[in-house]
Amino acid sequence: MDSRQNLHRLVTAALFAAAIAVMTAYLLHIPLPTGGYIHLGDALIYLAACLLPVPYAAAAAAIGAGLADLLTAPLWVLPTLLIKALIVLPFTSRGERLLCPRNVLAVVLAGVVSPTAYALAGCALMGSMAGFVPQFLGTLAQGVGSGVLFLAIAPALDGVNLKARLAGR
Repeated sequence: MDSRQNLHRLVTAALFAAAIAVMTAYLLHIPLPTGGYIHLGDALIYLAACLLPVPYAAAAAAIGAGLADLLTAPLWVLPTLLIKALIVLPFTSRGERLLCPRNVLAVVLAGVVSPTAYALAGCALMGSMAGFVPQFLGTLAQGVGSGVLFLAIAPALDGVNLKARLAGR
């Protein structure tokens, strides 16, 4: 890989990290009565995972979501760094389209893995399993919303050949 391509990927990952942080912490940020909040930042994580190789997408996801938590809920920064990097793993950036069978399945997997991991992290942080269900359900609602948003915008982005344009083709 040449240095220009590496720089392009780093800049793209940095822009995604910033957008993920803003979308997660401030835009359409809906507080939950049980604590925490619902956001649509994961839709941008899914998009980054479809456009960037795994190391870049994982860094964008972890840094962006971690920064959002640092600004809004610092207790969750460490779990978020791990969980958000983990949810990019099932996605692929290798195809010509964002919306391919593997990425649709990845949205479903991320929608299950993320709430489960956050619920377990919440139990560990609070020292009790009592918070598992509320934490799981809140994060599940967030994951479903982000998944629906991603699945709604991916065909439009495929229609304008976003992947080819970003690659300079």
